[in-house]
Amino acid sequence: MSDKSDLGAFLSGFIIGGLVGAVVALLMAPQSGEETRAYIRDKSIELKDRAAETAAEAQARAQEAAKRGQEIYAEQVASIKKTKPAAEEAVEATAE
Repeated sequence: MSDKSDLGAFLSGFIIGGLVGAVVALLMAPQSGEETRAYIRDKSIELKDRAAETAAEAQARAQEAAKRGQEIYAEQVASIKKTKPAAEEAVEATAE
């Protein structure tokens, strides 16, 4: 369990470090301030759009998983209802 936590912390640090490095590289680039701000603005809009798409995909997958879970639950309930009378008969036969 500790290995997973350590891996998660490492990956989080790696991603955050990469983002910080990218921002520093953009700010230190030999472009004018206006060009850099326009580039950052464009990339932030692109990132926002990509995040919205990813969130929509995750929501669709979650809804599909919930729907499938409900179907499995209904199947299990139906199966239990079918086998309940036979189980009750077996219990009564054993009791006698």
